[in-house]
Amino acid sequence: MSTLSVPLSPDLESFISEMIEKGAASTKSDVVRQALVRYREDQAVEAVLRAERELSEGKVLRGNIRDIVDKMP
Repeated sequence: MSTLSVPLSPDLESFISEMIEKGAASTKSDVVRQALVRYREDQAVEAVLRAERELSEGKVLRGNIRDIVDKMP
């Protein structure tokens, strides 16, 4: 596991302290880890929603995946 040092604004520092006081996390690191996991999940959901939107707009690749890749520059 690696360690990352990130400067935080006073507002974010206060938010992290609130999360610990409320029992949402046990440490500052735990708050940040939870936030990163949530961000990753949000990005995955956004990718699915984007794909659904493109599908409904007709922006779909059809055919054999190898043939499609071969046609790419």
